[in-house]
Amino acid sequence: MTTYTITLQNCAFFARHGVHDEEEFLGQRFFVDAELDVVAGEALESDSINDTVNYGVAFTVIEQIVTGKRRYLIEALALDIAKGLCETFPQVRRAKITVRKPNAPVPGVLDFVQVSVEHFA
Repeated sequence: MTTYTITLQNCAFFARHGVHDEEEFLGQRFFVDAELDVVAGEALESDSINDTVNYGVAFTVIEQIVTGKRRYLIEALALDIAKGLCETFPQVRRAKITVRKPNAPVPGVLDFVQVSVEHFA
């Protein structure tokens, strides 16, 4: 069996996730990486977008989940994205989702908080 990996890197969205009330009120940008392991099936031979993961559709799925209902934890957000992509694309066998939150409310300076979740279909 042949597999390949598709990666959408650094997708940016404005949303209102977080535990604190001010995170919901103010909102912030979140960044998402999606690494999708795909069973090749006919895609590599057919050269048809209908046989693979359509990047545009995958981006839209991520966007709808990130900008949808509020989640307190970015861990839960990452898992929902992984499950959503696996449900949308049955040829995806593994989805590794990384969510970065640059403005996490911490008592110091940092670039971002990051969580990665792997989901196997």
